[in-house]
Amino acid sequence: MDKWSTRTVAPEETSELAEKLGKLVQSGDVITLEGDLGAGKTSFTKGLAKGLGVRRMVNSPTFTIMKQYKGRIPLYHIDAYRLEDEFEDLGFEDYFYGDGVTVIEWPSMIEAQLPEDRLKITIDYMGETERLISIEGTGPRSSELSKELSV
Repeated sequence: MDKWSTRTVAPEETSELAEKLGKLVQSGDVITLEGDLGAGKTSFTKGLAKGLGVRRMVNSPTFTIMKQYKGRIPLYHIDAYRLEDEFEDLGFEDYFYGDGVTVIEWPSMIEAQLPEDRLKITIDYMGETERLISIEGTGPRSSELSKELSV
C-alpha cells in the first residue's frame, strides 16, 4: 500500500491534481472518492475527466446512479449515495473490470462490491477553499498509480 496526503488551497489546485491523475489512469482502474457533501468529489471528477480528454460537461450522477463519458478511455462516474442495498446487483463489475476508468462517490454504500485494488481518495474540508486530499493505493496497480501521482 502506498499512502500520502496533500493540501490544496483553491479549487483550481484540486482540479489540477485530478487532471494529472486523469492522464495517468488506464483501463480497469477504480478510484473511490470519499468526503462530506460539498467537499469537492464531483469537482475532482471534473478535473479527472479533463485529464482524460472528456469534452462533455461532467456533473454528479446522484439521481441516475451512473454517467458515462467518452475520453481517451471511457469514464464511468458512479454516485452510490442513494443506493439502499449494498448487495443489489447493478452490474458494477462490468465497469470495474471493463475498458475504462471507474470513479465512485460514496463508495461505502457498495463496499462489498468494490475491487480489492483501488485508489482511495478522501477529500476533507479544511476551510472555505482549502482541502486535505489523502490518497491510498490498496493493491499493486493502485499503489503504482499513487506513486506516479505523488511525483
